[in-house]
Amino acid sequence: MSQKSLENFGAYQISMELFDLVVEDMDTIVSDPRARRLISQQVASADSICANIEEGHGRGSTKEYIQYLIIARGSARETRGRYLRFKHWLARESIQDRVSRCDEIIRILTKTINTLRQRGARS
Repeated sequence: MSQKSLENFGAYQISMELFDLVVEDMDTIVSDPRARRLISQQVASADSICANIEEGHGRGSTKEYIQYLIIARGSARETRGRYLRFKHWLARESIQDRVSRCDEIIRILTKTINTLRQRGARS
């Protein structure tokens, strides 16, 4: 698949935006020692969404691509859940926005996974 098709994939676009927001959000709470471990985990899980979409996109088979999209979806769920736990540090509006973005990524990935599986079953 081409780089252009990756860059046009909605889940990838949103996950790249989400990663930038995660970095910004975590910068605002980095001084609180209680949040340090959570911060590194949140940055890693948001990065994992992007990285797994990228890696899956570069794989040679649909089966492998699906597997990487499943992993990316799991990372989006992890990122979403941790945002809910960040209620002690972040504004409710920010959390709602980030959770909504995660939900959209999850929705797109689920639809893509199901579509790819259906195509495989027809082949």
